[in-house]
Amino acid sequence: MHQTRLARLRDLMRERGLEALFVTGSHNRAYMSGFVGSAGYLLITQDKAYLLADFRYVTQAAEQAPAFEIVEHKPKVMETVKELLKGLGIGKLGFEQQHVTYASYASYAADLGDIALVPAEPLVELLRMVKDETELAIMREAAELADKTFAHVLTTLKPGITENDVALTIEFFMRQHGATSVSFDTIVASGERSALPHGRASDRVLRSGEFVKLDFGAYYKGYCSDITRTVMLGRPTDRHRDIYQIVLEAQLHTLDGIRPGMTGKEADALARDVIKRHGYGDHFGHGTGHGLGMEVHEAPRLSTQADTVLKPGMTVTVEPGIYLPGFGGVRIEDDVVVTESGVQRLTQSTKDFIILD
Repeated sequence: MHQTRLARLRDLMRERGLEALFVTGSHNRAYMSGFVGSAGYLLITQDKAYLLADFRYVTQAAEQAPAFEIVEHKPKVMETVKELLKGLGIGKLGFEQQHVTYASYASYAADLGDIALVPAEPLVELLRMVKDETELAIMREAAELADKTFAHVLTTLKPGITENDVALTIEFFMRQHGATSVSFDTIVASGERSALPHGRASDRVLRSGEFVKLDFGAYYKGYCSDITRTVMLGRPTDRHRDIYQIVLEAQLHTLDGIRPGMTGKEADALARDVIKRHGYGDHFGHGTGHGLGMEVHEAPRLSTQADTVLKPGMTVTVEPGIYLPGFGGVRIEDDVVVTESGVQRLTQSTKDFIILD
């Protein structure tokens, strides 16, 4: 698997005229090598693949990254990189401009001397956009865990408990059933707070007659799930029902309409046009979705500015919403994988308007 990824990365490097690439992003390092330690670097050329680690991780790196030659680097990692590149006769080094601070760049340049640093566009991220079957199998398990968690939390929701109580229930259940951690800070937003798109759980007490928006995900075997469901505590008003149905219509229309070959902008429009048609366009201010994988937010995006063309194997969220300050908000989100003919849902939880008396 990692040899295949190296071959694909080398093809991209050749296309961009890069003799060597220095990989510093932690998720990129894990994707390319399999090494999941908290520190380390990859140096990849057309003929060599080095994993540079300090004393703490040399043994772990050798076990987890058999496709790489393990090198214990000096206190200044670029001194080791310089020696390796000089030995290979390479005078330019590409670096991940998205992951290197200016301070690190300056330090690298000083240590490399006459070896030139060349900023490289995201290359590993380009590979990561399209998932292989091994990745998809894990993501299906992560999504199944999110579904099970939603089913469990429904049995605990009631007036009188706090949003923090709900978040703790969600997070404990996911950890108890195999998650390493959460994909992101759990969102539990009730009543008027449900109009906050990213309303993290607070000490607000749940009350009858209001929305409860739940947005959470499991970080499982190195991959993320991300699901949102909005439920009703007590009797809904007509306005509650109308808002929910509009968001559901937009989400279902988008799931039905996404096809490989369309851009992220075109996919976003599927949901946005429905919400605009119902008069709530000004209350849907975020993108329709985002890529999902080793990180909870990664490429590609489904937004008004997204030009990336969707391809089979890409995994994205579909999550339109309407947010009305002072009243509340609804978001419905699923994880999906793009197929040859459309999308396949990874999250399977019901999207019926759930009313908890």
